[in-house]
Amino acid sequence: MKSVVIIPARYKSSRFPGKPLVPLLGKPMILWVAELSAEAVGRDSVYVATDDERIAQIVEAAGFSAVMTSSSALTGTDRLAEAARQIDADIYINVQGDEPVIDPLDIRKVRDLKRENLDSIINAYCWIHDGEDPDSVNVPKVISNEQNRLIYMSRKALPGYKDEKNAPARYKKQVCIYAFTREELEAFQSFGRKSALEACEDIEILRFLEMNKSILMVESSGGSLAVDVPEDVAPVEAALQRREGQ
Repeated sequence: MKSVVIIPARYKSSRFPGKPLVPLLGKPMILWVAELSAEAVGRDSVYVATDDERIAQIVEAAGFSAVMTSSSALTGTDRLAEAARQIDADIYINVQGDEPVIDPLDIRKVRDLKRENLDSIINAYCWIHDGEDPDSVNVPKVISNEQNRLIYMSRKALPGYKDEKNAPARYKKQVCIYAFTREELEAFQSFGRKSALEACEDIEILRFLEMNKSILMVESSGGSLAVDVPEDVAPVEAALQRREGQ
């Protein structure tokens, strides 16, 4: 089965305009993500889906493929659906362009689980570490059952509790690696709008839940750090420096 990574990248982020091109240790963030993705699936199987020529030019100058998409895509997954029509593959892996310390082994783990479960969406998660705030709205929390099927995802610290003694010892958070078939992507975009829960939480995978689609979660190696706002750049650069020094 042919698998490709598609990295959605738009320039006009509401919280951080130009985010894909922000320099991290002197290199645009989108190239960090593309290079890590190439370690997982090979350079020829990595694409950047964008609506911005500035991003496309930098990606192509570095030897990667850019796929131009519309400026009206509601979410990164909608952008992926547009790009998938231009790329022939069996499995489409969405790697978010704002997670430049992602582990290539986790990309492969998501891909391999999708190969075994073609009837389910695959999404990664990890445990929130001590330095992160579970109450942060920038960190989507994952609620899954004991079979690792997604029940819900929220920007609130979930699961909740009535009695302090039943408070969770730790929380799961989403890691933005997903795997889809083309049919699943087409169904997602054909929904035509953000679902009610998706719009409230601003978490696009919730649209699949409202479409009654099964979502299987897989634990990643952890250490995931996303650049959501400018204040995230310094800790991500520190993490990159530690990894580069290994």
